[in-house]
Amino acid sequence: TVKQAETFAAIRAEYDIERDDNLALRDYPTLEHVIGFVHERRPDLTTKGPGAAPTEATSPEPQAAAAAVVGDDAAAAEVPRRIPTPVLRPELDRCSPTGVELDANTRVVVMLDQGGVGKALVKRLEAESVSVLAIGDAPDAPQLQSRLDEFGAAGPITGVYWLAALDMEPGLAELDLAGWREHLRKRVKLLYETMRHLYDNVGERGTFLVAATRLGGLHGYGPDGATAPMGGSVTGFTKAFKREKPLALVKAVDLAPSRKTAAIADILVSETLLDPGVVEVGYSKGHRWTISLEEADLPDESAGIKLDGDSVIVVTGAAGSIVAAITADLARASGGTFHLLDLIPEPDRSDPDLAAFATDRDGLKRAIFDRLKESTERATPAMVERELATIERSHSALSAIAAVEAAGGTAHYHSLNLLDGTAVAAAMHSVRETSGKVDVLLHAGGLEISRHLQDKERSEFDLVFDVKADGWFNLLAGLGDTPVLSSVVFSSVAGRFGNDGQTDYSAANDLLCKLTANQRSAGNGTLGVAIDWTAWGDIGMATRGSIPTVMAAAGIDMLPAAAGIPIVRREITGRSSGGEVVIGLRLGLLLDEFDATGGMNTADAGMVERTERSVMTGHVERFGLYDGLVVTTRLDPAEQPFLFDHRIDGTPVLPGVMGLEAFAAAAALPYPGLRVAAIENVDFLAPFKFYRDEPRDLRIAVQYVADGDDVIGHCRLIGERNLAGQAEPKRTVHFRGAVRLSREAADLPSEQPPERGESAVMAESIYQIYFHGPAYQVTEMAWSQDGAAAASLAAALPPNSSPPTARLATAPRLAELAFQAAGVLEIGTTGVMALPAHIDRVEYRPDAQEPGAVAVVRKAGDGFDVLVVDAEGAGLVQMIGYDTVAMPVPIDDTILAPLRAAMSDGD
Repeated sequence: TVKQAETFAAIRAEYDIERDDNLALRDYPTLEHVIGFVHERRPDLTTKGPGAAPTEATSPEPQAAAAAVVGDDAAAAEVPRRIPTPVLRPELDRCSPTGVELDANTRVVVMLDQGGVGKALVKRLEAESVSVLAIGDAPDAPQLQSRLDEFGAAGPITGVYWLAALDMEPGLAELDLAGWREHLRKRVKLLYETMRHLYDNVGERGTFLVAATRLGGLHGYGPDGATAPMGGSVTGFTKAFKREKPLALVKAVDLAPSRKTAAIADILVSETLLDPGVVEVGYSKGHRWTISLEEADLPDESAGIKLDGDSVIVVTGAAGSIVAAITADLARASGGTFHLLDLIPEPDRSDPDLAAFATDRDGLKRAIFDRLKESTERATPAMVERELATIERSHSALSAIAAVEAAGGTAHYHSLNLLDGTAVAAAMHSVRETSGKVDVLLHAGGLEISRHLQDKERSEFDLVFDVKADGWFNLLAGLGDTPVLSSVVFSSVAGRFGNDGQTDYSAANDLLCKLTANQRSAGNGTLGVAIDWTAWGDIGMATRGSIPTVMAAAGIDMLPAAAGIPIVRREITGRSSGGEVVIGLRLGLLLDEFDATGGMNTADAGMVERTERSVMTGHVERFGLYDGLVVTTRLDPAEQPFLFDHRIDGTPVLPGVMGLEAFAAAAALPYPGLRVAAIENVDFLAPFKFYRDEPRDLRIAVQYVADGDDVIGHCRLIGERNLAGQAEPKRTVHFRGAVRLSREAADLPSEQPPERGESAVMAESIYQIYFHGPAYQVTEMAWSQDGAAAASLAAALPPNSSPPTARLATAPRLAELAFQAAGVLEIGTTGVMALPAHIDRVEYRPDAQEPGAVAVVRKAGDGFDVLVVDAEGAGLVQMIGYDTVAMPVPIDDTILAPLRAAMSDGD
């Protein structure tokens, strides 16, 4: 754990033990093991050890002056930007049980809201013979603990419903600091008291914490932002509590503002009993949601605010090494006016310790040690490091000031405590007086103390939480109606995902994220950005001790400082709308699922039946948070005609139309009441090949969103290969697209094919060029007339798949006819053979039959539009915006001639 790593770092410092990068913390599970480690590794105490002068081995790796580390925009552009995004969850009746039971053996605490949901919930629980302790006021901590103890004396407490955040809250402008703190005390401080007091009760399977919020139903990630943002503190706490108690059911259920009570009570009960795969769940516009991640590049490097010499930038936590480096980057980009806020006093430029820190750190350590020896009986390396850390912060602050001045800007330093509303108000008054505006308000101040909830004292929780939360309130209150063009709050992956031992830090960070989301509905014109940072490398506290080793073991990459420094500037200048963004490379265990099947009942009889009837849906693995529905199918070229008869250079290749079939069949599995209306925005990225004719697994991952009454399944067709010399399989996304599911089928147009010209080209000539075998020689003949080309479907085709009766969600060989018709037109007019690259949209008639079909194709820009019709001209398949990519293979003129002749009538 992080705490174990911190302990080892302290022990190494105390006993002057050199760092060992190969150390495995799991080899030291008890205090006895740790004592043995010290006896084995410590130097000779006659010359070293506690009380001896510190040596180079006791110090962390040297770090460059923070502000001197220069950002690299190219490196920053390579760091994935992950945007928290609402996605659909399966309906509860398709989810597996959580293991919680609500019956006469269950004892539950309910923190009531003021709107009646809690009362309705208590009534619902008591109808199931559940024993309930309802708390309707906001007691102080001793009173709350007394009530919990009295209730718990009659039997173990099984779970907690926390409904305090269902109450709407006043806007920030309507609150003073005391009111702000009281609202947060009711919502999250009492939640801390409750769950710490019940820490030993709630943790095993069958126990639970279910919290409810009014963020809008999408946890603040919808277009309207967060409606009651203080609920973010409850959500952040809840996510971190789940990390500490992974066996318990822990959920944050978000709801839209509503007067309904009984219906919400029913939702809370149902969420308690079903779906163990999700922590964040929401209800909006008739759908059930959770929050996933979507990678997205910056929209436009010039889309956001402009930084120049007139820019006014306010920065909290300015003496932190990371913040100082970011401040220097903003200074170099703007040369503007900076107001730098931090707890430490303004650095004295003539202080010799600051100069020594930059030029002779080892000499400074010796000097500190000598000073400590004169003032205390026992000076230790740990004491030296603490003193050095204070000097380092002063040096970082001075570096930030110097960077601003070097860029031609002006730096104003404000030494203050962010918890002191009066002091912050005075500093913001200075900002208003000197500048009259704020272009960037950067709230980076904060601290983190990792400790499990049972060990986290109230004073510690308050300190970690309040610096971020009260600090932000005091800044905004102090600025009043001063225009703020852009605000940036420093959150953390702990705020987005929760983290073990960081309930306070996660609660504060998620609160800042939701307050930022609330700015979208506030209409104040502020571009609000919340950045969920991963741990930084090169500079910052996370680079020290054993933390990097712990992070590596968790599969989490440290963020290189050069890549991280430009992120703030890029986010505020490169986007025109605000929001939250996760910044990090590999996120490792943070993306692990909470349940093996993602909470979905993969043994659902109806789904299993639909899977067994489809050739392209083999096995439903899970419904994951970050990859959605995952279906794995094994395909064998020796069994499937659509593979055996679809080869390029002798290697079976999955036809693009069967990729579309896989998308449609998989996406429809959780929604049997909806039809496949269309498949949209399809990209054929890489061929899916069956090397050496061997069977291979393909995986379809579908993430769902809603579009009005329709459900959109965003699909990826993924393959993995084990390559020689590589420890991990190579993972490739071959196709991607979106399946539109609707209650009504698409209404396709009708059209009569053009008259057959005299120069029609027959299948014999076409398949001298095309590589298809009998099952995919779908074109009987092709011709052109009056600006259009056409191709007729071959009769008596062999089966497409095995078994021939396998269920199809689309009409793959009619879509293949469309591909080939467009291809013949392209070959005949350009002399170039091409493969499918993209489709804007393809629609199918549900009862489409193959006999007598004709594809009508026309050029449309750089691509093609194709309509496949039956013998009466009624539409069967419509393909819009079909684009291709040329194959670098010349075609013999003799073979090409019949196609040129046939397509010349369509010019």
